[in-house]
Amino acid sequence: MDSRLLEAARRAMAHAHAPYSSYHVGAAILADDNAVYAGCNVENAAFPEGWCAETSAIGAMVTAGGKKIREIAVMGDGEDLTTPCGGCRQRIAEFAAPDTPIHICGPDGLRHTFKLAELLPASFGKDHLS
Repeated sequence: MDSRLLEAARRAMAHAHAPYSSYHVGAAILADDNAVYAGCNVENAAFPEGWCAETSAIGAMVTAGGKKIREIAVMGDGEDLTTPCGGCRQRIAEFAAPDTPIHICGPDGLRHTFKLAELLPASFGKDHLS
C-alpha cells in the first residue's frame, strides 16, 4: 500500500461530518496521475442525502482531472472492517480495474486488502453498455 494513503484517509476521517451515526469514515485514492485524493463521509438530516467517504474521494479525484483509481484505502472506527457499501463498490468499479487493491484500515493501520473483484463479483460495468 502506498504510504500516503493511510495518512490521507486518517486525516479525512478526522473531518467527517457524522452527527447522526457518530461513525467517522475516511477514504484516500491513489490515482493514475500519482496524486492522492481524500474524502470523508458527510451525513445529512434528510436521509439518504449524505455522501460516503469513497464517493467524496472519487469526486475530488474527478474534479482534479484524475481518471483511474490505482488503489484505495478506507478507514473507519470500531472493531469490524469498514468496507465500501454497495453503491460505493459500483462507483469504484467505474474508475478501477477488477484487480485494484482496496485496503481496509482502522486507526491502528491496515487490517485487510481486497481486490475490487472480491468485493463486487460479476459486476455491471461500461462493457455491458457497448
